[in-house]
Amino acid sequence: MHCHLREPGFEHKETIETGSRSAVKGGFTTVCPMPNTKPTPDNKEVLEQIIKRAKEVNLCNVLPYASVTKGEKGEELVDYKELKDAGAVAFSDDGMPVENAKTIRQAMFEVNKIGSFLAEHCEEKSVAKGAINAGEIAEELEVEGVFPEAEEIMAARDIVIAETNHLRTHICHISTKTSVNMIRDAKKRGVKVTCETCPHYYFFTQEEVLESGVNAKMNPPLRTKEDKEAIIEGLKDGTIDAIITDHAPHAEEEKAKGLATAPNGIIGFETALPATITALVDKNKLSYLDMVRLMSYSPAKLLNLERGEIKLGAVADITIFDPNIEYIYTKESIVSKSKNSPFIGKKLKGQVAYTIVSGRVVYKR
Repeated sequence: MHCHLREPGFEHKETIETGSRSAVKGGFTTVCPMPNTKPTPDNKEVLEQIIKRAKEVNLCNVLPYASVTKGEKGEELVDYKELKDAGAVAFSDDGMPVENAKTIRQAMFEVNKIGSFLAEHCEEKSVAKGAINAGEIAEELEVEGVFPEAEEIMAARDIVIAETNHLRTHICHISTKTSVNMIRDAKKRGVKVTCETCPHYYFFTQEEVLESGVNAKMNPPLRTKEDKEAIIEGLKDGTIDAIITDHAPHAEEEKAKGLATAPNGIIGFETALPATITALVDKNKLSYLDMVRLMSYSPAKLLNLERGEIKLGAVADITIFDPNIEYIYTKESIVSKSKNSPFIGKKLKGQVAYTIVSGRVVYKR
């Protein structure tokens, strides 16, 4: 329910076609791309163009987000009803969080009114400048560190707005212990807040930057062992509602700029399932049923889709995987147009055998 296909505008990183191929290889039957394209889907014409292109590719269901503000500039609100009617699955300004509290409050009200929600990339820019997580590794590599409070301050703001006004909100890719604790506490009070995390936050810690360099640079950054354990606990106790990939392709020449200036993000479609089996299921942190709930059933319910479960009469979107295959993930095996992954060279367990969309086999190993 959270990825980047880069088209239109950044086809050198990924296209709807290459991203869809990568998605179905990873077992995803439906993907929801974020709106940080050029132009931005802040009007129905651009949104419809994305949906039309995905239908031409005809591999997986592509249900795009529309932006919260025009051009993701955090100022002028878009026409939410028109965009929802045109096919927007929900609304987000993704990597450009709306900094003005009055603007986000108004947006939350308007989006809730039409039965949708905001998916908020929580980042307080004044403490977010940096390359990797603030601390020992950043000091060792002599790069500026991103404070964990960058995520937590803005998550707190959105929880406050949601609680005070009885509104629904969704917090994207949480990565810190404090974020988990805040959301857990808010849910206990009945706040309508949901959240997601990514495989890299429970597979790796910030130490991975020493091994994978720019391929371990993302936003939010990889955190500490304590944060990683808190994320796993949040998945186990139901605080975290969904596992997402945040599939974020970048061309090799862009990632080659060095840690301080290279763009944030890693690809994730093809590693999400095996990374989850390897880090969680195989270590008895989650069951296979928990994994299916977090990666399929719950995201479908959050997005109000009639998908994510196998039952008589339901849409036949089914992934068949072999949980026992062990292999080394290689750059050569990657289907995505970009190859920016810290999982390269890692031993993983579990592999997709078939991906079936609406009863049609779209991927076979």
